[in-house]
Amino acid sequence: MIDHVSIAVSDLKCAIPFYERAFAPLGIIRLVTRPAMVGFGKTYPEIWINHRPGMAPLSPLSGAHLALRAKTVAEVDAFYAAAIAAGAVSESPPSIRPHDRVAYYAAFITDADGNRIEVVTFPPRDVPRG
Repeated sequence: MIDHVSIAVSDLKCAIPFYERAFAPLGIIRLVTRPAMVGFGKTYPEIWINHRPGMAPLSPLSGAHLALRAKTVAEVDAFYAAAIAAGAVSESPPSIRPHDRVAYYAAFITDADGNRIEVVTFPPRDVPRG
């Protein structure tokens, strides 16, 4: 249903290596580079990082929330480790999230512009979670 999303950043030159490192464990790579935007995806640019001149950095109340699906618990863990190593702020380390309808395994980080990135998977009940 959703074709692509865009995330605004105040400093594109800093955001590019951050997102390259954070997305790598998920198989998401940089596919398109333009002067004010970069497209990431697996075969098609589904996530765009767009430079917004004049945007104040470190504005956690105005950032986007992007949730990406991982195939495994290990991918969630690898994303989180890569994002933290690249300079992300931890919102919540990888763990099982029990909810009314379904339990899922997820991690949440925040980039330098307050964009909140979640990576989630739905492991089978008999698979160790964490």
